Amino acid sequence: MGQTFNRAAQWTSAKDGTGGKLEFTKINEELLNRIVQFIDGYSSKFPAESKLVFKKPLKWPSSLKPNQFSVTGCSQRGDDMVSDEMADKENHLFSLMKVNASSYESNVMSLEWAEKVSQTAGDRKLHEVRACLEANRDPVANILGDRFATVEGEDNSIYRFTEEITKEIEQLSKQSSDGEGNEDRSAEIEEKKATLKLKLQLSKLDQDLMNTSISLISKEVRLNPPTVDGEVRNLQGLSGPSEETCVLKSIGFYGPTFVFENGCRAPTHRQLHGDIAYIEAQPFDTSVLYIMANTSGYYTFKGPDGLGEMQYEREGEPCRELVLLLKQKSPKFAEMIDNQDFSLRVREEKEKFVEHRQEDTMDDDVDQATQRTDMQRRRKEMEEQEKEKQTKQKTQRKKRMEPSLKWKALGMEEYKLEDNRGDQGRRLKKKKVTPRMKSKTPIDAEDPFSESSTESEEEEEAVERRSETNADLPSEYWQIQKLVKYLKGGNQTATIIALCAMRDFNLAQETCQLAIRDVGGLEVLINLLDTEDIKCKIGSLKILKEISRNTQIRRAIADLGGLQTMVKILRDPDKDLKCLAAETIANVAKFRRARRTVRQHGGIKKLVGLLDCASLTSQMTPEIEKDIEVARCGALALWSCSKSKKNKEAMRKAGAIPLLAKLLKSVHEDMLIPVVGTLQECASEPSYRLAIRTEGMIEDLVKNIKSQTDELQMHCASAIFKCAEEKETRDLVRQYGGLDPLVSLLQKTENKELLAAATGAIWKCAISPENVQRFQELKAIEMLVALLNDQPEEVLVNVVGALGELAKDPPNRLSIRKSGGIPPLVNLLTGTNQALLVNVTKAVGQCAEEQDNMGIIEKLDGVRLLWSLLKNQNTEVQASAAWAICPCIEKAKDAGEMVRSFVGGLELIVSLLKSHDKEVLASVCAAIANIAKDEENLAVITDHGVVPMLAKLTNTTDDKLRRTLAEAIARCCNWGNNRIAFGREKAVAPLVRYLKSQDENVHRSTARALFQLSKNPDNCITMHEAGVVQPLMAMVGSSDEDLQESAAGCISNIRRLALANEKARYS
Repeated sequence: MGQTFNRAAQWTSAKDGTGGKLEFTKINEELLNRIVQFIDGYSSKFPAESKLVFKKPLKWPSSLKPNQFSVTGCSQRGDDMVSDEMADKENHLFSLMKVNASSYESNVMSLEWAEKVSQTAGDRKLHEVRACLEANRDPVANILGDRFATVEGEDNSIYRFTEEITKEIEQLSKQSSDGEGNEDRSAEIEEKKATLKLKLQLSKLDQDLMNTSISLISKEVRLNPPTVDGEVRNLQGLSGPSEETCVLKSIGFYGPTFVFENGCRAPTHRQLHGDIAYIEAQPFDTSVLYIMANTSGYYTFKGPDGLGEMQYEREGEPCRELVLLLKQKSPKFAEMIDNQDFSLRVREEKEKFVEHRQEDTMDDDVDQATQRTDMQRRRKEMEEQEKEKQTKQKTQRKKRMEPSLKWKALGMEEYKLEDNRGDQGRRLKKKKVTPRMKSKTPIDAEDPFSESSTESEEEEEAVERRSETNADLPSEYWQIQKLVKYLKGGNQTATIIALCAMRDFNLAQETCQLAIRDVGGLEVLINLLDTEDIKCKIGSLKILKEISRNTQIRRAIADLGGLQTMVKILRDPDKDLKCLAAETIANVAKFRRARRTVRQHGGIKKLVGLLDCASLTSQMTPEIEKDIEVARCGALALWSCSKSKKNKEAMRKAGAIPLLAKLLKSVHEDMLIPVVGTLQECASEPSYRLAIRTEGMIEDLVKNIKSQTDELQMHCASAIFKCAEEKETRDLVRQYGGLDPLVSLLQKTENKELLAAATGAIWKCAISPENVQRFQELKAIEMLVALLNDQPEEVLVNVVGALGELAKDPPNRLSIRKSGGIPPLVNLLTGTNQALLVNVTKAVGQCAEEQDNMGIIEKLDGVRLLWSLLKNQNTEVQASAAWAICPCIEKAKDAGEMVRSFVGGLELIVSLLKSHDKEVLASVCAAIANIAKDEENLAVITDHGVVPMLAKLTNTTDDKLRRTLAEAIARCCNWGNNRIAFGREKAVAPLVRYLKSQDENVHRSTARALFQLSKNPDNCITMHEAGVVQPLMAMVGSSDEDLQESAAGCISNIRRLALANEKARYS
């Protein structure tokens, strides 16, 4: 609420820093939740302070409506809602005033009414608090007055106010002793006391917010204190007084030597900005450099002034490495550090930092091996093309003939007519052009998210295979080439006529597209974008928009620097130009390099700015329609760009989320499709999922799922699929009636993309038991079972996942069997798709919980198929298969014989105890606990060494593994000398520590294991020494009978041993 929100909260804007908005980040969400907790229940805890009237009202645009208020003490007056109590003669303590046809403004003048507004908002609390803080950047000044306004530096307002109250109390007591009564003065002092108390409470809240934000920031840093310490230490080893052998005179940390617990050296108030430490470096060729190590990178900054006060203004852009920053600032350092002797030494020291550095430069979704392979392939292709070019050049020199158009198709050279000042007339001149031209414009300094230049491309380079002769080319090919020549040599009028004529051709035809490229027309069209004539720009962009749907063309546009020019056009005042530029960017940004180029040249921020259009509900005029079209084109371009993780982050920082939420309320489907498409792409990021939920977008997504357009339905379902990972979102989908239309989409079996999105959304929504009940009523199981045959794998993965979640409810297992779902599920166990195998094993395991289902699974040899999946290399498949085996063993009629019939099956499952994956270990331990119920099987797995392998796992701290491991140990104790073996393997003492867990299931299984182990005297002694008696005594009073019995049995065995020792001692 005070300095914390000025320093720690993360603000953004859609328009060059004006009208700041709170970003949708984890830090902001946590801060808002803390403020909501402070407001809720405040009036019951502090009744006097809650009634204190604010100095100025808190005003903000509210999403609430008068009909939502049911609290006492307020009444509706026309379209407004006001409180019955007055703050003064003019202002009510609360009012909800209508601003226009669809929006209201809240005015609150006490914390009591702020709490009532919060209660009325319900699940929109965070939205209201967010809007209030965005509209009132210093709420404390509004609440308590300007004397308590947030200030930089030391704030003595509380002390001054306390002294003022103390003096007034002394004066009042003196007047009272003199017999002078002053009730007004007493009331004023009481009010000031309440104000002081409220200020102290707000200060405490501010301190809590600061601690919370510091804690979160320290967990989310990209550059961290150990990395900074390591880089400084490395450079200190290379520093010294000698210019010939050292890279720097000196380098070290500047300021106090105190190091906080999180490793940071910067003061706490600067840690809120992400500062880690401050570094002082002295190069040989420049003055002292003061460097700020921040979570986002290294910056140079002003450092201390003449009085020793730190000036924190950053200079320049961040660098990911300290060495790179010093190279930029010191040529001498760059020369010395590049020396082989130094580079070898630095490389040895920096090997431990390589791994996380590579994560920042590698592509978000392409692994390094793929990148290397793709780069080698492209390099080989370019070498082959160069060899072919050289061969043809030699042939041409011999024949002295004019080069054919095939040369131009290679994109390696262009031809242009050049006037000869003599009598030679016109001649052809050959001009070399590199296969991939350099960028025309410098990279915008806005982009903090640089990517590796070696990243692989998403789309394969299309290899052009055209006949050696040009006889089969259509006439349009040659006609377009003639028009391009007019474009090159004509005046303004001829250029416009040529552009119009070119548009008359079918530019969707590949022959026409390649004809423009082959004769050098792309470069001419892109050059026209730099002219001052709007008609030329529009004509050029219209052609580029059409032909950029071709993969080869869009790559050529990117190579020629066309994207940079189009990004600049996005700020042009002409709306037609902005629309065409955005649509062309949407077509070109289909591959990774193009998306990176758009971001690096400031395109993301400009595209987000296009989304800010007029009210979608106001009366349509030509101007408003044009604004809406601009926003639609901007959304299309952002949709293409949003396939990059770093672009998503840039969009969020540019303020795209509230603008997309606004556009989502549009009634125009051609607007909704790119908006929802962008949201469903971005929903893979947690910050976007949070924003979609808190900004009320779930309701709009559900509404649009009922549309008649398949593409819009598909994107809405896909967005819900990704957002429904959180329980709150699943509940909102149900509350807004989204489950019914999702189930109805299962009937559209012809549209596989729509079907995959709908089944995915059903799968995630079925995680909530409340939603499962509604799916039962809608007969969703029967419809899902019908989709288990003849469907692509992306649909099957979601269908099986949904059935697995629905099967957690016992009645649904019966429905799956009656619908004939068991056989196709078992058949899917033979597949190879890893995600499908994970889901189908879970579904089969859930179905096996029912006795009749288990009979069918056993007849279809399903258990053997599950067991065979334990050999799969994917740990998720192994774990889910092992979990599925557990109910199969429990429900099988002759489980022991069935398990023994699997050749090598017991040895296989015991060998999985060597896995390093905790989920695999937990599931295998659960399976072993069930296998060990049969004595013969227990004997076999004992021979395979199950006891020492289980004993090695006992030091784990994972409660899930602890529970199943303790259960397995308890079962394995029932054979031979296994109890003694567990004691010998030192498994007893670690088990005692399990009793300190907060999970009661861990207590139950651990008590069983300790009870079995306590039947051996040596184990009893070990348990007693480990302090087992006290926690077991507490568990004897548990309401869980199994836990009671096991704890009491263990204590009884320990006590019997003690009595036997005493008897032996005195006899």
